[in-house]
Amino acid sequence: MNKLCQLLNFESDDELFKNISSSFKEKITQWDYFVNWKKVFQNITPIEQELNLLNYLIGKDDIEKEAFSLIKKYPQVIKALPILIAIREQSIEVLIESENFIYKKHSFMQRDLSDDDCTDIVEFLVKSGLGKLIREKKIKNLVDYATGVEVGLDSNGRKNRGGTLMEILTENFVAKTCSELNIPYLSQVSVNKIKQQWNIDINVDKSSRIIDFAINKNGKLFFIECNFYGGGGSKLKSTAREYIEMNSFWKSQDIEFIWITDGAGWKSTLKPLREYFDKGHYLLNLEMLRNNILFQIINKYERT
Repeated sequence: MNKLCQLLNFESDDELFKNISSSFKEKITQWDYFVNWKKVFQNITPIEQELNLLNYLIGKDDIEKEAFSLIKKYPQVIKALPILIAIREQSIEVLIESENFIYKKHSFMQRDLSDDDCTDIVEFLVKSGLGKLIREKKIKNLVDYATGVEVGLDSNGRKNRGGTLMEILTENFVAKTCSELNIPYLSQVSVNKIKQQWNIDINVDKSSRIIDFAINKNGKLFFIECNFYGGGGSKLKSTAREYIEMNSFWKSQDIEFIWITDGAGWKSTLKPLREYFDKGHYLLNLEMLRNNILFQIINKYERT
């Protein structure tokens, strides 16, 4: 019988696993999930002056002539151009002749610009479509426009923020448990850090191993990994397999491994989760954390 099953007085492993798999959260979205506004404005501030200089071009009929003149006088404006087409790189190669695969490179690194350099930048402005948008006043203010582009680019980071949100939620419960038990914990920790802080030697399966949370109850270690899966996929299966091996590896060193996972993605991928449940000792979800089960797991180990 699963250790957790015995601790929580469930009649069978099947009953406990059903309890776990029926209480997954659909979402853990919080306000800071949508847009990392701090990052957006950190990216805009360094080029805000240049964007305001480029605002001069809005509505100009002879965009080529005016852009050449502006770039020649204020060459620093070129560093603000890539973001206007949602590019972070400071150089762009464009395929200009497909039969022979001939490319032309446009560099936006700040430097002294020759007339040819200015002509190349103007060509980029026009052929990328920015020139038309600016000339026809489709863009009213380039600072506002670039801010919108940054918001769009930042949306790509939501997947990573989902993982971060799970770590934040989990740490709230870890911190609460450790405070109640008056024991220390570390987050995002390497074995070297554990050695430094607690003078405990640990063997690792790979040198780059970072543990989400490590709890120390008078020398008895508990390692916690946490993740949230809003959707299914092969990642869930591979994670379950990895954690089966990880549980065995840590157990061989008398370290208790606790996997805290949640998300609607598991509802269609229960088989690998059940495999871990049958081979690992502790599988928790957010609802179980809310019910103070982490405290029960750690508290049952007597102080020495």
